[in-house]
Amino acid sequence: MKNDPTLIAEYEHWHKAENGWPEIRQSILDANVTDMQIYRTGNRLFMIMEVGEQFDLLKKAKMDAENPKVLEWEKLMSKFQQPLPWAAEGEKWVLMDKIFDL
Repeated sequence: MKNDPTLIAEYEHWHKAENGWPEIRQSILDANVTDMQIYRTGNRLFMIMEVGEQFDLLKKAKMDAENPKVLEWEKLMSKFQQPLPWAAEGEKWVLMDKIFDL
């Protein structure tokens, strides 16, 4: 995220249940995401997604690219988000490697 307390507070505002867009929630569910959580520390975000067997990351990306409401949401969120230096061009979220599991 951009390291700006005002922008961080606004980002968190949009992610409260009462402020989120129902179309975005539905698009997540339609992609077979069964649970999603976002955590923040400082200006770093960490997302955990639990998905069903039919989930396909490429299919979700295609669905998002074809959904005007998702594109509108992503444009709004880009105001707050700053890609990691190692992220691919245009990507705000990157996959992580699990390095420990108890």
